[in-house]
Amino acid sequence: MDEPRRCFGAMMSGLDIHYDLGEGHPLLGRRVPDLDLVTANGPLRVFTLLHHARPVLLNLDEPGRFDITPWVDRVQLIDAEYVGTWELPVIGPVTAPTAVLIRPDGYVAWVGDLTQSGLADALTTWFGPATGA
Repeated sequence: MDEPRRCFGAMMSGLDIHYDLGEGHPLLGRRVPDLDLVTANGPLRVFTLLHHARPVLLNLDEPGRFDITPWVDRVQLIDAEYVGTWELPVIGPVTAPTAVLIRPDGYVAWVGDLTQSGLADALTTWFGPATGA
């Protein structure tokens, strides 16, 4: 009975929690999976990025695609690659995003597709207004 075991395991660990942050990708409002990333500085796990309790914009598309200069004092921008399946507890495999804005608590505040639509709004909502460059 794998399905009930997965569901109860997710409930007991809190990985079934889903904040209603609007419509969109299944990752939105859920805990980001702890993926093995490849960065310019070598391999890295997603949760290692959260050790400093700072938000992270994880860019999984071409490096330099995002300019978050007005929030750079509050948000880390990490260019990385991930080869593998994105799998969420309870839900299972989901479509790989091109970018993810991760709150300091590990929950996803914004998911990018091939556009930056909504990113500035999410950055402002969660981390305050843009500052002058």
